Amino acid sequence: MPAIKFNDVSKKFILYRESPRSFQEMATSLFKPNHKRVEKELWALKDVSFTVGRGEAMGIIGSNGAGKSTLLKLASRILEPTKGEITIRGRVSALLELGAGFHPDLTGRENVYLNGSLLGLSRREIANKFDEIVSFAELERFIDIPIKYYSSGMQVRLGFAVATSFDPDVLLIDEVLAVGDQPFQKKCLARVNEMRGKGITTLFISHNLDAVRNLCEKAIWLDKGIVKAQGNVEEVIACYLENIAVAEGKKATVRKSKTSRGSRWGSGEAEITEVNFLDAEGNKRRTFKTGEKMIAQIKYRAYERIERPSFGIAIYRSDGVHINGPNTATSGYEIEYIEGEGEVRYTIERLPLLSGTYEFSATIYDYYSVHPYDHHHRMYTFTVHTGHLREREGVFYIPCEWEHLGGRSG
Repeated sequence: MPAIKFNDVSKKFILYRESPRSFQEMATSLFKPNHKRVEKELWALKDVSFTVGRGEAMGIIGSNGAGKSTLLKLASRILEPTKGEITIRGRVSALLELGAGFHPDLTGRENVYLNGSLLGLSRREIANKFDEIVSFAELERFIDIPIKYYSSGMQVRLGFAVATSFDPDVLLIDEVLAVGDQPFQKKCLARVNEMRGKGITTLFISHNLDAVRNLCEKAIWLDKGIVKAQGNVEEVIACYLENIAVAEGKKATVRKSKTSRGSRWGSGEAEITEVNFLDAEGNKRRTFKTGEKMIAQIKYRAYERIERPSFGIAIYRSDGVHINGPNTATSGYEIEYIEGEGEVRYTIERLPLLSGTYEFSATIYDYYSVHPYDHHHRMYTFTVHTGHLREREGVFYIPCEWEHLGGRSG
C-alpha cells in the first residue's frame, strides 16, 4: 500500500475583483449585498496522479507558480481538492512556509510546545525531545526570546527541528529550507536521509536540483499545474532543464550534437568545446581496463565572465542505467569564475566499472544546477574490459575476500 496517493487531483481557486473600477461602480456596489465580482478561475493543479511508496522520497520540481506548494498543502490537508482523491497513510509532519505554526509573540520554547501539541504529542513527549530539538536548531541562547525577533534562518532551523524530531510517517518539506545557510541545509538533508532509513516517506520541493538528486529517487515536474514528467529523478530533471533551455529563447537553444549520439542544450554564454578520456600518462584513449586510472578532460570557452559555475559529468550504462553524476559544487570544489578558454579534469584513480560500453555526459551549469550553459547529454562513449579479472557479472568491481568457516561433513 502506498504511503501517498493522488488520484486525478485538481485544485481550483476563484479570483475576485474587489476594488471598483469607477466612481459609478463604487456607488452602485454600496447597495449590493455582495459586490465581489468573479474575475477568473485559476486551476493551480489539473488531474495530478502519482503514488509514493513507504520510505520513498519524491521530489517536486518546476518553476514558480507551477503548483508545487499547492500540492504540498493538499497533502497536508491545509487545502481540500476541488476534485479527485488524496490518500495519506500515517501521521504527517509538514514544513511548508516560513513561520507557519509559530505564534510571533510566544518564545521559541513556547512555540516548540505549541507545535508539538499540534502534531498530537503530549507535554511529556515534547519535554523528552526538547533538548534535542534546541540543540539541532542551534538556538540555545535564543530559545526564550519571542519568535518575532528571530531571523528567517532561525525560524527555519526551529521549524525543521520540531517537524523532524518526532518521527512522523510522512514528511512534507517546501522550499523554505533554502532560507537556511548551507551548513544547516546539509545538516537537514542528512536528517531527512536518516529518517528515510527508518521508513519515513518524504515529499520534497526545491529549486536546488542537486538537493533533489541527492535526496530523491523519483521526481515530478509540474508546469502550470500539469504533470509534464514523472519517474526516475535524473530523467525528470533532464526533461525539466531541456525545457528551460528551449524556453529561454534564441540564446538558449537545443543544438544538434557534432556526433550522431545524444543531445545538447544550453544558453551558450559558455560552451564545452572538447571532451577527451585520458590515461595515467595523459594519452587519449577510449578503452580502459578495470582498475586503471581514467581522466575525463572537459575543455570549454566562456564568452563572458561567469561567476561560480558548476561543471558536472554523468556516466550511463549502455542500457540507460544511470551509474553516477557528480559535479564540482556537490563535490565541494568551488570554481570562483570562468572567462575565456580553459579545461576541467575529472579523475577516477581506479576505475571500478566492469566490462561494457558506457555513455558519458559533460555539463556546465550555474552553482545550483538550475541554469544550463551547455549540457552534452550522453554524447560520448568509452569502453571498459576487465583484463586479467575473471569477474564478469554486474557493473562494479568490488575487491573482496572469501573465507570458509564450516567443518567437513561425514
